[in-house]
Amino acid sequence: MCGRYAITTPVGALAALFGFSDRINLEPRWNVAPTQTIPVVTADDAGRRLRRVRFGLLASFLRHRPVGPPVINARSETAWDKPMFRASLRQRRCLIPADGFYEWQGQGGDKQPYFIRARTGAPIAMAGLWDVWRDPAAPQDPAIESAAILTCPANDVLRPLHDRMPVILAPKDWSVWLDPHSPREVLEALCAPAPAGLLDAYPVSRRVGSVRNDDCALIAPLTPTQSGPAGRLL
Repeated sequence: MCGRYAITTPVGALAALFGFSDRINLEPRWNVAPTQTIPVVTADDAGRRLRRVRFGLLASFLRHRPVGPPVINARSETAWDKPMFRASLRQRRCLIPADGFYEWQGQGGDKQPYFIRARTGAPIAMAGLWDVWRDPAAPQDPAIESAAILTCPANDVLRPLHDRMPVILAPKDWSVWLDPHSPREVLEALCAPAPAGLLDAYPVSRRVGSVRNDDCALIAPLTPTQSGPAGRLL
């Protein structure tokens, strides 16, 4: 599961990297959590756009807002056939920029968080899908745009932490992912584990476990003494 991540790159740098012209004010976030507002990159006939959407998918066909945990991830192997995801996967794919994401190792209260990022330090693009939901019981209310992250089997870096990881798209594949006319078989081929050489993983403070904490110290590497026996570097 990918439920916490960081996005701190300034919007101007994101615009240059992802090719959108919007200049939405984005505050740096070191501890993005489900149901919060996140930036995503979409595409239409006018080009690429930056949107702010809810992290947790609300499918457009839902008659009522669901109760329970938000749907933040979709398994890329089965999403094409799931009613919750298939329409968005076919028509409304997006890129979810991130400077890195968190995963936990261990059991119970002794779990050690890790931060996973590109070895170059550059932002990554997680493959996402998005939708627009309107409450049938309150048609006057604003529509809610929302998104979820696609996942795939973990690569060698992530496997000691979790058996799943977000689908990370190479820049050369961004246009293909955003193109509504891309064939399914091409898109499915993109939903593969990222090369192990792309990523680093290192232990970080357990403070990331609380959504109230959102500061740059969350992604600072721990020393071996700080991280303890469960927090070995990978």
